[in-house]
Amino acid sequence: VTDEASIVACYDAAEARFGTVDTIVANAGVAATGRSTEVPADRLQILLDTNFKGVYLVTREGAKRLIASGSREKENGRVVIIGSITSRLTGEGDSAYAASKAGVTHLGRNLAREWVRMGVNVNTIHPGYIPTEIQGDWYQTAGGEAQIAGFHRRRLQDIESLDPMMLYFSSDASRMVTGSDIIIDDGQSL
Repeated sequence: VTDEASIVACYDAAEARFGTVDTIVANAGVAATGRSTEVPADRLQILLDTNFKGVYLVTREGAKRLIASGSREKENGRVVIIGSITSRLTGEGDSAYAASKAGVTHLGRNLAREWVRMGVNVNTIHPGYIPTEIQGDWYQTAGGEAQIAGFHRRRLQDIESLDPMMLYFSSDASRMVTGSDIIIDDGQSL
């Protein structure tokens, strides 16, 4: 998602097989764990390129194609951006990740405003803590277990908990919804 030529080629391949892509899910993400004073600049650049620039490039390319295909009249464009509850929290060891997701949140609202008359809806989902490859084995450590114990429901969220909202934002049922930020975190951020 950090290489514009790769993104264009991906859309070209999808269009050749299926036609215009009318639903875009921007979900790529990496972490740069550690205190801000310890994260090297090259790791920070990879994080920003993936988490922010990747979302920008993927959604922009998709919107260009949707607009060219008549999304203004069809009102068929759907963009779902995956943010994070960390964009609304403070903590230790994930400042760069949280800031990149806060940037994505603001980007989503701005793209929604920019494309509102073009028939392209942009909405952001903010998941809570879900075991993914980003965290590696963190939740099996004493620190990870303590983090889970600190959640009100004392559990991690499962990835499938995002499916209903993803399907809604991707469907015609959400035709009147754009610029929304939805938190789905099992109460972790309460």
